[in-house]
Amino acid sequence: MARKPMMAGNWKMNNTVGEAVVLTQEISNQYEKEWPESVEIVICPPYVDLKPAKTVLDFDKTKIAVGAQNVYWESKGAYTGEISVPMIKEIGCACSIVGHSERRELFGETNEDVNRKVKALVEGGLYAIVCVGESLAVRDEGTTDEYVTAQVRAAFAGVDASDAAGCVVAYEPIWAIGTGRTATPEQAEAVCAAIRATLAELFGGEAAEEMRVLYGGSMNPGNVEGLLAQPNIDGGLIGGASLKCESFVQLIEACL
Repeated sequence: MARKPMMAGNWKMNNTVGEAVVLTQEISNQYEKEWPESVEIVICPPYVDLKPAKTVLDFDKTKIAVGAQNVYWESKGAYTGEISVPMIKEIGCACSIVGHSERRELFGETNEDVNRKVKALVEGGLYAIVCVGESLAVRDEGTTDEYVTAQVRAAFAGVDASDAAGCVVAYEPIWAIGTGRTATPEQAEAVCAAIRATLAELFGGEAAEEMRVLYGGSMNPGNVEGLLAQPNIDGGLIGGASLKCESFVQLIEACL
């Protein structure tokens, strides 16, 4: 069975509640009933926007999922400033991004932290969008595949194949995030193919074929078709282009 593409919008630290409601409503107004047959759509607003965005989508009966941008691995406790899986689940989130390069670089998240978050999500009945990717220095050293596949192995350590099959991996070359630079379709495909081969080693070929691998480095309406044409790229984790209704809808429609 062919994998259904996914377009996931990572709003990062953008949009107040009012702005989030407006953007979500704009996307919902553009919603076409045939979309769910061809593409899975997720928006990942900041924590404070999750419930308002979900309320808009529920009211409109729009089949667009809501996900968090990050989550903590403990279910509750003295962890000031953190948000748990049960909390985002009650809001109605389907998933959470984990291991984004900004979390790793700016907030010191480790591979072990990412693994704990993946386990907490799948144990809570949600799925993870696991981000992996290399810096420009790693790419220039020629060790991209080794670096990225090590991140994949670490993220899914101790996770059952049945749980992993519902998760998503997003390849985000760090040097192409928010820089306007993008990996060529061939560069992106080579790494995504290595990721899928690693998933097959971990969970078997059948599970690896079910799992979606997204590209997350400045995908936009100008390069989406070339990227989606690659056999191991199943959609995008979209940053800047997800903050405007018009460009995000263009990316969704590229999957149809």
